[in-house]
Amino acid sequence: MPSDPGQLCWRTSSFSGGNGGQCVEVAEAPEGGRYVRDTKDRTRPAHYFTPAEWDAFIRGVKAGEFD
Repeated sequence: MPSDPGQLCWRTSSFSGGNGGQCVEVAEAPEGGRYVRDTKDRTRPAHYFTPAEWDAFIRGVKAGEFD
C-alpha cells in the first residue's frame, strides 16, 4: 500500500455527474488495490481495498447486487 494516496492518479466515477455533489474518486494502487475517497471532502482519509476486495465489489456491481 502506498504511504501517500495523495500521490496517486485519481479519477472521478462516471456515475458521479449531476447528482448534487455526491461524487466518488478512485485511484489504483501500485499492487492493484484501489483507494476510494469522497470528492467533496478530500481531507478525510481514503478507503483502501485489496485487489481481491475490489474484484469482489466489481463482480457484485455487475451482478446487480447493489441495485
